[in-house]
Amino acid sequence: MSKIVRLSDLRRKAVPPVYFTKHELNQLLSLYSRRVIGGEWKDYAIDHGRNMSAFSIFRDSSTRPVYTVFKFASGSHRRGDYVLGNGGNVIKRGRTLADVLSVFAERLRLVSN
Repeated sequence: MSKIVRLSDLRRKAVPPVYFTKHELNQLLSLYSRRVIGGEWKDYAIDHGRNMSAFSIFRDSSTRPVYTVFKFASGSHRRGDYVLGNGGNVIKRGRTLADVLSVFAERLRLVSN
């Protein structure tokens, strides 16, 4: 005997895509442009995945980014919707992009032995 199945019941719930807003892109690109002027960074890439968006920063035209800022779907991430990563390591998590980018506001000093 045949069974009637609604296709809408089988489909996954549509998850709205995650994108950086205009204000967030302005924050990211202004930081990026200051570091480009200083000769520290050379390239960037924006990527979109399921429930997240990523802004990757490259020091040169290498295959691995130096830093990546992730934006996750609201409420989907345990301790914040924004994450700053470096090579698989989490540097900072936060609820706002400004919290995460505050890492770059601190002056880094070179210390020699």
